[in-house]
Amino acid sequence: MGDDLVPTPRRPVSTPASDHPDLTGIPFNRATLEGRELEYVQAAITGGHPASGGSFSARAATILAEETGAEEVLLTTSCTAALELTALMLDLQPGDTVVVPSFTFTTTALAFARQGARLLFCDIEPTTLGLDPRHLAELLDDSVRAVVVVHYAGVACDVEGVRRVLHDRPEVVLVEDNAHGLLGSWRGQPLGSLGRFSAQSFHETKNFVCGEGGALLLNDGRDVDRARVLYDKGTNRRAFLLGQVDKYSWKDTGSSFGLADVLAAYLFGQLEMRDVIQGKRRAVHERYERALAPYADELGFRLADPPADRASAYHMFYVLLPDRETRNAVLQSMRADGVQATFHYVPLHSSDAGSRFSARRTECPVTDDISGRLLRLPFSNDLSEDDCDRVVAAFLSSVSAPVEA
Repeated sequence: MGDDLVPTPRRPVSTPASDHPDLTGIPFNRATLEGRELEYVQAAITGGHPASGGSFSARAATILAEETGAEEVLLTTSCTAALELTALMLDLQPGDTVVVPSFTFTTTALAFARQGARLLFCDIEPTTLGLDPRHLAELLDDSVRAVVVVHYAGVACDVEGVRRVLHDRPEVVLVEDNAHGLLGSWRGQPLGSLGRFSAQSFHETKNFVCGEGGALLLNDGRDVDRARVLYDKGTNRRAFLLGQVDKYSWKDTGSSFGLADVLAAYLFGQLEMRDVIQGKRRAVHERYERALAPYADELGFRLADPPADRASAYHMFYVLLPDRETRNAVLQSMRADGVQATFHYVPLHSSDAGSRFSARRTECPVTDDISGRLLRLPFSNDLSEDDCDRVVAAFLSSVSAPVEA
């Protein structure tokens, strides 16, 4: 789930009455400089090693390992690439299937379909919008090689429920698509540490960005050596650099997954400021929540209510409206006011490609329902209190207005 489904406009879209964008509007997302990012980018360029595997890659990977406890961190060109590397590690064979939530971005599924797996689309549960363990139990059969979970909005899915279902299936690999969840936790354990593999995203819409980037976290030390080979275009180059072999050569399949050090330098500058960034995002989230909660019952919308044992990563703020018609009307009204709210995922199980790559048809009624009612409010590090108040006012005004037939 490396990228958001809806492209982020750099300026608010025009209203029907004008061909010119409202420059005073509030975009859905805006990436921000937080520390020494540009200084580090310059250092990566002038240092003579702007390609992958440089010193800034090592420094960024060290922070990620410290925060998650990963055995190894491989910085990749995207979260999609991290998922594709995971799929290569699984050695998928004809007839193998992978369970993925239907409510996610396309690449959560695409990475495994590219390696020949058939897909089983699982419904979500309505509390966290994460994969539903009860539906997972119905889908499991001897063809399943892996289950991919998504921690939607940076809140852990029902990890205990998923583990309970997989308890008697040790051969089934648990994969975390943790594009939303870095620095969130479940029962005190970092998101990204709960599966054998975990994919991260540093896309411009995420908490920590470098334009486009990602990482694969390896949580089982037995995977490290082979993952390094696949990561380095099928060679044992990393073992050579570590002095483990006296030369390197082609050993396996693989690809060019490495993130350029110039981008890793930008990422390191962001990760260095992680406490500041998360503090800003938490403040925006809490301001929205305080302002909207008193009106939820009266106006018929629902806010997220994560279980007490989950610490959010504060990736986004979403609201659930009563029905699709209301959601669409609110979106249109808010955008007309220059506030760029947006929807999110279109269910994968009912998509053209979903039908093409699925092992069999599955029903995902909660996904269908949530997809039609969910609305995301503008959310970024530098959203001021005045901006938040303007978003809240636009939302409350829009949701109070009657829906035209």
